[in-house]
Amino acid sequence: MSHASALEYISVRNVCQATKVNFRANQRSHKMRPVNKIQILIGALALLFGSLVYLVDRPPDQTYFLYSSSIDISLYSALPNLFGPIGNSLPAFIHVFSFIVITAGLISYRNRGYLIICLWWLLVDCAFELGQRFSSWSLKMIPDWFARLPFLENTEAFFLQGTFDSLDLAAITLGSIIAYFVLLATNKRRAVS
Repeated sequence: MSHASALEYISVRNVCQATKVNFRANQRSHKMRPVNKIQILIGALALLFGSLVYLVDRPPDQTYFLYSSSIDISLYSALPNLFGPIGNSLPAFIHVFSFIVITAGLISYRNRGYLIICLWWLLVDCAFELGQRFSSWSLKMIPDWFARLPFLENTEAFFLQGTFDSLDLAAITLGSIIAYFVLLATNKRRAVS
């Protein structure tokens, strides 16, 4: 082995060992944060509860997952209206609340992260609600390839047939605020000394 080759070998070996040490140190200092199962469960249960609005209070031909289903699971004609007028805006509240709590349960454990997640979903849900008000503008933004993907193929119908309601904006705002306080109450972060 030539002197240059020996130096290259030693250099590569030292870099590999240093990288290995740094990797182990990083593994110890940056452990993967476990998900907050309570938050995820709360969000999932809220989504299940919210689906009752669609199963019971909405005609199946106006509900995406009911009219596209091969089995009839609608209880619209079998049960009386359970939610009354609140059922009109309850899905807007439940959607933003659930997605905030589930997202935070998966990726955040700090108050600042909670606030960012709440604001993000507030903006997303408000944008979709306002998109129903200004549907001609919203339709221009939908890419053609959405029509070929499950769930996204319904985006155009959402904006065309959906109805803007300022009470939905209020429900979205309230859902975001309540979700933030639920996140604070269910935060399992330990104090770091």
